[in-house]
Amino acid sequence: MADVVAGKDRCAEHRLVSLPLSRIRVIMKSSPEVSSINQEALVLTAKATELFVQYLATYSYRHGSGREKKALTYSDLANTAEESETFQFLADILPKKILASKYLKMLKEEKREDDDEEEENDNDDEHEDEAEP
Repeated sequence: MADVVAGKDRCAEHRLVSLPLSRIRVIMKSSPEVSSINQEALVLTAKATELFVQYLATYSYRHGSGREKKALTYSDLANTAEESETFQFLADILPKKILASKYLKMLKEEKREDDDEEEENDNDDEHEDEAEP
């Protein structure tokens, strides 16, 4: 009888959230600090995640260009992550799209800057050696 009641409770919990609880459990358990997850914490985490994604999508839609097309676009999400202080922590996860050629050019420029810095550091080390008696 207790199993039937527990089964009904689990079914009710699943109706509260749309995200798959088993996947959320796997993600939560991937953290080394987490040893066990109680069912209520799992359901609350799933619900909080759903509400967050809903808020992000709604905010991005209202402030984005996709509104004209009645569509939420990746660019809307990326712009929200970049421009909104609330969502700035997502900027690395939702970067603005750029062409591959532009990205490769950026990488080359960064490498040149790193090489220049290394060369300056090497020159500084040589001058320090010369100054010592």
